[in-house]
Amino acid sequence: MAPIEILKFPTSSPADLSPLKRLREAGYDPSQIIAVVGKTEGNGCVNDFSRTLASAVWEPQIPSEAVTIFSGGTEGVLSPHVTFFLRAQGDKATGLSAAVGHTRDFAPHEVGTPTQAEQVAATTSELIDQLKTTPDQVHLVLVKCPLLTSEKLQEIRAQGKVPLTTDTYESMARSRYASAVGIGAALGEIQDADIPGSLASGLTWSAKASCSSGAELENCHILVLAATPVQGARLHAVSRPMQDAMDAESILSLIDVAKKDGGEVVQVFAKAEADPSGHVRGSRHTMNTDSDIHSTRHARAAVGGLIAGLVSDAQIYVSGGAEGQGPSGGGSLCLVYRTKA
Repeated sequence: MAPIEILKFPTSSPADLSPLKRLREAGYDPSQIIAVVGKTEGNGCVNDFSRTLASAVWEPQIPSEAVTIFSGGTEGVLSPHVTFFLRAQGDKATGLSAAVGHTRDFAPHEVGTPTQAEQVAATTSELIDQLKTTPDQVHLVLVKCPLLTSEKLQEIRAQGKVPLTTDTYESMARSRYASAVGIGAALGEIQDADIPGSLASGLTWSAKASCSSGAELENCHILVLAATPVQGARLHAVSRPMQDAMDAESILSLIDVAKKDGGEVVQVFAKAEADPSGHVRGSRHTMNTDSDIHSTRHARAAVGGLIAGLVSDAQIYVSGGAEGQGPSGGGSLCLVYRTKA
């Protein structure tokens, strides 16, 4: 097991490293960091360089084996922040464990393909084995994955290959979906042999996957979070996918678990998407037909506002584009809370 502590702090910009000072004041050292997971105030699209800036300033500050996962887009009341996943002091059990890793780098023509899904599945399985846990104890698998740019499309064509898509924004969705399918395979939600078929169908989803794509990396950064029940546990994780963008019931059910346990919410990790059917609970929505603002931005604002209001905290991790990450139109949801030891 790798027991962890989780702390989060606000940021004033994607390049703000002041959380390191706050971390030290809390009695921790940067050498204990295994992951920095953050929300940055870019547009969350292909050209969101706030993610690139955050990665560039944070990666030299953390151990080489640690990972960064930055999700762009803080629409509505969402507030920029970073969440630290830290090795617990003295490796003392806390109730949660986590492991991080990287896939190999992907060639541009591999992005969004079965190759990417298979690599994510293999690395996620390795991390679960490292934790000596079981898939049913895993509550969240966070992945940062690559996308295609105009330059990468030119490279694919120069090699005489056919790109998976020529739309760079669509490549974000295809990469997220491939990563989600890989997570589903690692957790036993689908069979490994079904990876190509699952990608082709577009219908497979994982209840524990949270994937975000960006131009700041060529491989996948992966974090696996698992509950490790121990006597006197201080940290706990509960999860349940949202059925749609208005699914307050699922969020409230997790909050109720924390309240009954006398706990305080530490962080919420959620995926959000505009229902591709064009309707939510029978009512037509216009998120998918807005030519000014992409649907992922609408979805982040809507789901972010819903969750922030219910937990009274704007520093939550809500990521747009939930292809394969929870049911269609909904999204995966994980709540971490702390109790007194």
